[in-house]
Amino acid sequence: MATRKAVKTKRPAALDPTKNPDWKIAQEAEKTMKTVYQLAEELGLDKEELLPHGHYVAKLDFNKITQRLSKAPDAKYIDVTAITPTPLGEGKSTTTMGLTQGMGRRGKKVIAAIRQPSGGPTMNIKGSAAGGGLSQCVPLTPFSLGLTGDINAIMNAHNLAMVALTSRMQHEFNYDDQQLAKRSLKRLNIDPRNVEMKWIIDFCAQSLRDIIIGIGGKQDGFMMNSGFAIAVSSEVMAILAVAKDLKDMRERIGKIVVAYDKKGTPVTTEDLEVAGAMTAWMVEALNPNLMQTIEGQPVLVHAGPFANIAIGQSSIIADRVGLKLADYHITESGFGADIGFEKFWNLKCRFSGLKPHAAVIVATIRALKCHGGAPIPVPGKPVPAEYGKENVGWVEAGTVNLIHHINTVKKAGINPVVCINAFYSDTPNEIKAVMRLAESAGARVAVSKHWQYGGDGALELADAVMDACNEPNNFKLLYKLETPLRERIDLIAKEVYGADGVDYTAEALNKAKRIEGDPKLSKLATCMVKTHLSLTDNPNLKGVPKGWRLLIRDILTYGGAGFVVPVAGAIKLMPGTSSDPAYRRVDVDVKTSRVTGLF
Repeated sequence: MATRKAVKTKRPAALDPTKNPDWKIAQEAEKTMKTVYQLAEELGLDKEELLPHGHYVAKLDFNKITQRLSKAPDAKYIDVTAITPTPLGEGKSTTTMGLTQGMGRRGKKVIAAIRQPSGGPTMNIKGSAAGGGLSQCVPLTPFSLGLTGDINAIMNAHNLAMVALTSRMQHEFNYDDQQLAKRSLKRLNIDPRNVEMKWIIDFCAQSLRDIIIGIGGKQDGFMMNSGFAIAVSSEVMAILAVAKDLKDMRERIGKIVVAYDKKGTPVTTEDLEVAGAMTAWMVEALNPNLMQTIEGQPVLVHAGPFANIAIGQSSIIADRVGLKLADYHITESGFGADIGFEKFWNLKCRFSGLKPHAAVIVATIRALKCHGGAPIPVPGKPVPAEYGKENVGWVEAGTVNLIHHINTVKKAGINPVVCINAFYSDTPNEIKAVMRLAESAGARVAVSKHWQYGGDGALELADAVMDACNEPNNFKLLYKLETPLRERIDLIAKEVYGADGVDYTAEALNKAKRIEGDPKLSKLATCMVKTHLSLTDNPNLKGVPKGWRLLIRDILTYGGAGFVVPVAGAIKLMPGTSSDPAYRRVDVDVKTSRVTGLF
C-alpha cells in the first residue's frame, strides 16, 4: 500500500524534543491530556468497568469487559521487539508509543500495552521506559513512581512467602514434633541449603544479593544464607503476566516452589499455607491500568518483568482487553528478538493461545554501528564521538545483527517490519544502507521519526505495519512441551541465538536431569535468562558471533508461572546501581508539588 512521508507539524517550543528533556515535554503535554472518563467513553466502556485512580489513571475491570465483549472479533495483534541493543536502549517503548500515535493519525482505533517500569532502572540508568520525545506514555510521574501499586502488591505477596518459609524453619528448629502439633504445624524438613526463593526489593541493590539472615538469638529466626532479587524478577510478577483470571492466579500462586525438603521434594506456598494470603495481596493488581499517549490514544500498563531475567511481557489480560476494544492492539516485548520476542513467541502466545499478525523490529543507526565495530557506549558517560559521524561501513557490518533477528521472526511464521528509529543525527546514506540490506532479507522497512514528530513522524511505519497485518502468516511455536528440556534449550540456543551448542555446569546438569525425570516439571515451558547485550551469554560480543557455545550455570523452577528458567552466563537477578544514577537528578518543586528530572 502507498505510504505517506512524515510531516513536520508546527509545535510549541516546549514540545521540541531536541531542546527539552522528556520530563518537561511530558509535563507540557499533560496540560491537555484526556481524563480517564473521556478515554473510557471513546473506548465504549460501561461505567462500572472503569475504576479511576484520580482523573488521569484508572484500572479496568477486565472480567466485566471480556465477558461483555466475549463474542466481539479480536483486533489485529502486533508485537514490538528490537535488534540487540546498546546499553543505552534503542527505543522500543518510544516506537510502541509512536506507532500507536501514527495509527491514531490514520484514524484507526488502536490500543498499546506496555509493562510497568521497575523502580530499579527508573532510579538508575535506563529510566522509566515511558517512551521519549513526542512519543511518550503520560502522565509520567505516576507511571514512573509506583502507578496504582501493582509492584508493591507483588513485593508484599512474594516476601510474605519468605516470611512463611523462614518462620516455619525457625519453629521447626526450636520445637519437637509434639510441640509443632500443638501449634497445628506439620514438620516440612526444609533444607536450608536448598531454598529456591530470595527476598525482593524494587531497586538495584547489589549489596543485598547475598546476605546472612537470622543473626542473633533463638527468637531472631533461623540463621542461613539468603539474599535479594529485584522485584520484577519475582515469580509472582511472572504469574501476573501470564494469569488468565483470579482462579488461574490463585492456582498458580499455590504451585510456587519456595524450597526443597531434605529428600529433595518441593515445598510450595500451598505447603506453607500462605498461597491464599499471597493471592489476597494481588486481587486488585490483576486489573490492568489505563493511561494514554501524548496524543491521547489509550495505553494499557500491566505487569513489568524484565526480559533478560524474566518473561519480559506485559500481561495476557491486558492483551485480551486491548484485542476486544480496538482495531489494532500493539504489545511490546523486552529487549531484542532473541530474548523478548522469543518469550512472546514461545511463552506468551503458548499460554494465551493468541496469534500475532506482525512483529516490528526496532533498529537504530547507533546500535548498528555498535555491532559493526564502533566503540561500545557506556551508560552515564557521553556517547563516543564516532556515533555522530557518518560511517556506512560500520552500519553495513552491523546489519548482520538486524538480519539475524529478522530471520528469528520469520522462523515464527510472522511478517516482520523493520522500524528504523531515526535520530536526527542519522545520515541518508546510513539509512539507505539499512533499508537495502533489510529488504533483501525479506522484511518491510519503514523510517520513523516519532521521537521528534510524534504520530506525524510514524505514518510510514503505521502504513507498513497495517500492510503486514493484512498478509497471511503461518505462526508456529518453536517446540512442543513434550520436547525434553535440554533439547528445548539446544533449539533456542541454536535457532535463536546462533550457538553451536550448549554446555552445563555440574549443578545445572543435575537439575536438568531431575526436571526431565519429573512428570510434572518436564512439561513446563522454558524461560531463558541471558544478557540482552549480545546474542551470546557474553555481553561484550557484538554482531552475530560464530563458533561459541551457551553455558547454562543454573536452572530455576517457576512451577506457578509454568516454566523452568535456565540461567546462562554470569547474569544476576539483582542488578547494580551505577556511579551516576538517575535519582541524583530527580527532585520535587515544592511550590507546585511536581516531580522533576524523571525520564
